[in-house]
Amino acid sequence: MSDAELVAMEVRGLMLDPRSNVPIVILRELEGSLFLPIWIGIFEANAIALRLEGVEAPRPLTHDLLRSVLEHLDVTVRRIVVSELRDSTFYARIVLTRGEEESELDSRPSDAIALALRTGAEIFVRRDVLDQAKAVDLAAPADDEEKLKEWLEELSPEDLGKYTM
Repeated sequence: MSDAELVAMEVRGLMLDPRSNVPIVILRELEGSLFLPIWIGIFEANAIALRLEGVEAPRPLTHDLLRSVLEHLDVTVRRIVVSELRDSTFYARIVLTRGEEESELDSRPSDAIALALRTGAEIFVRRDVLDQAKAVDLAAPADDEEKLKEWLEELSPEDLGKYTM
């Protein structure tokens, strides 16, 4: 996959779907105004929230443990890519490097995002996934969260791909 096919994103935040109370991670285009919500599980949302809030658990959580194992093995998380939307489910790839060798692992987007936040890895979404998911271009300042909230309240998980457990 070429870098031209990838859109750099950042985690904008977490929220609950007002209808189902299912957590949603909100990705926002770094150099634009596209937003991509992905419905995730409660445990993954908690792992992401802890990192976003800078909270350190007294004992390593799963994503912290994975980061430590990778560091111990001298493996770097280069980037994560939300790579596919199939049957209303998002898929992701974790791109790893060790020396000159690069490899990829299949992952749930929520786990990949939680790991990226812990390792400082870049987050990308394939352009065709954004198109397929009908990512919303709010064409609004990044702090226009009320507009984002209104938009999210009007859509259903089927509109953008529900993240299934």
